[in-house]
Amino acid sequence: MPQPMRGDETAPTLTEVARHAGVSTATASRVLNRSAPVSTDLAARVERAARELAYVRRRAPRARETGVVAVVVFTDPLQYHADAFPARLLTGLRRSPPGAERELAVFTVPRRSRRPPLVRYLCGGHVDGVLLVGPWGDGALTRLLHAAGVPVVSLGRPPEPDTVAFVDADNLAGARDAVRRLCASGRRAVATIAGPPDTAAGADRLAGYHQAVAAMAAARPAVAYGDFTSASGEHAMQWLLDQRPELNAVFAASDQMAAGALRTLRRHGLRVPEDVALIGFDDAPVAARCRPGLTTVRQPVEELGSRAMELLLRNPARGESVVLPTRLVVRASG
Repeated sequence: MPQPMRGDETAPTLTEVARHAGVSTATASRVLNRSAPVSTDLAARVERAARELAYVRRRAPRARETGVVAVVVFTDPLQYHADAFPARLLTGLRRSPPGAERELAVFTVPRRSRRPPLVRYLCGGHVDGVLLVGPWGDGALTRLLHAAGVPVVSLGRPPEPDTVAFVDADNLAGARDAVRRLCASGRRAVATIAGPPDTAAGADRLAGYHQAVAAMAAARPAVAYGDFTSASGEHAMQWLLDQRPELNAVFAASDQMAAGALRTLRRHGLRVPEDVALIGFDDAPVAARCRPGLTTVRQPVEELGSRAMELLLRNPARGESVVLPTRLVVRASG
C-alpha cells in the first residue's frame, strides 16, 4: 500500500489518486469535488485512495486572504470550558499588530480524533492558517496541511518537532526550578503529580522533576500521574500518601492538580506548607485563590498566543521554534 507523503516529497496528484482507485481522472474529480453523483462503490474507492495517498486539494491562488485563522484545540469540550488556559491563549492570539488582525474560528476536538470533514475544511481554502493546541497525535494532520499549502503552527512542542513550527514555554526548566526550591528548603521526600506522559508538557515537566531530584543525593523520587484536572490531582495525592506517607513536598504539573492535591492533604489533617510543601505549574487563576496561596511556575500564556500568531502569519519553515522562559511565582504553599 502506498505510504502517505513525508517531508518534502511531491504531493500526490489527482491523476495518481485516480490510478490508485482504478477510475478515470474525471470520475475521481467528481467524487472529491462533489460535483456530480457517482455510485457508492466508486466514491468509496476514490476516497480510500485519497486517504492512502494523503491527497488533499491544493488551494487555488486567491486575490486576497480570508482573514480567518483556525484554532484547533484537542481536548474534551467540557475540559475546554473548565480550563482557564484556552481563554488566556485566545486573548494572546487576538493581540495582533494593526493590519494583521484575524478572526478566530475555534474547533474543539477530542484528543487524537481524526475528523475528515474538519480536515477537508482546513485544507479547502477557508482559512489563512491553522494553530494546533494540545496533543494532536502523529504528523499525518500536519503533512496534509503542508500538502494543501496551509501554514500551520503547533502551540506546544509537537511529537515530531522537525515537521512543524511551534511555540512553547520552557516546561523542563520551569519544573526543575520548582523542584529545586522544594529541595533547597530541606525537603527530601519530594514527590510529583505528573501530567499525561504522552503530552509534551507532561513529559517535559516530569523530566525537569527528575533532573532536580537526581541532583539531590538524599531525595527519593515518587511519581503519580494525573490528566491536569483537579479530580486527578486528588486521586494522585491519595495514592502518593498511601505509597509514601513520609513525603513532605509535592510538585504538581498543573495548578488544577495542585488544588486537588491540597484538598486531599487537608482531609488527612496535613498542613501546607508546614507538613507538606506544594508547588504547581501555570499560575492559573486558581493558584491565587487557593488557601494558602499556591507557589507556582508561571508560563506566559498570552505571550505564547501572540508569538504563535506572529509565527503563523509569516508562514514559518518546518521545525522553526520559539521557546519562552517561565518564572517561579512564590506564594505561601512552598
